[in-house]
Amino acid sequence: MASEERANLTNQIRKYRFGNNEMTQQELASQVGVTRQTIIALEAGKYFPSLLLALRISRAFAVSVEEVFQLEE
Repeated sequence: MASEERANLTNQIRKYRFGNNEMTQQELASQVGVTRQTIIALEAGKYFPSLLLALRISRAFAVSVEEVFQLEE
């Protein structure tokens, strides 16, 4: 990717949490092995997950990584 190009990673974590019996941020954090603050930062778009974390989150919702995270160029 050229330096002048920008990509933005968006996510649907909040949507999937609420669609999953209104799972709390703490419940998701515990399930995937991070802090609640990490989930807050992810939902706000202030933190990009590692591949491992993205996989864990998508598995928690039983969907593909691409359904939870989208790359907007």
